Amino acid sequence: MTQLLRPEGLVRSPAFAQLAVVPPGATTIYVGGQNAVDATGELVGGTDVAAQVERVMANLKTALAAGGATVQDVVMLTILLVEDVDLAQAYPAAAAALAGATPPVTVQRVAGLAMPGALVEVSAIAAVAR
Repeated sequence: MTQLLRPEGLVRSPAFAQLAVVPPGATTIYVGGQNAVDATGELVGGTDVAAQVERVMANLKTALAAGGATVQDVVMLTILLVEDVDLAQAYPAAAAALAGATPPVTVQRVAGLAMPGALVEVSAIAAVAR
């Protein structure tokens, strides 16, 4: 089973672990950047960052499920936010979708994303025992 660690000497956050240790023999699943789009590629949520995050996280869960994983199996989460996005509006929707999972996370502010109108993009690495 993957271990999520919060070593002494590093900031302790209830929202994320500092590192994940994946055991030998686990299958690694890489999920490419997910935007707030529906199955046809249309942007969902308009300029509402919370609505976009909800869709992004739903897409992440769909991708993880295709690989036999859930958000509880995520060992690294990368979040890209367009630079003017209010993190305080985005965070609650992401936290709710993670359902208590606290993987290591990297959040970056970017000038823009490849999908016009997208405010957030999430990619993930998960590990599952087979």
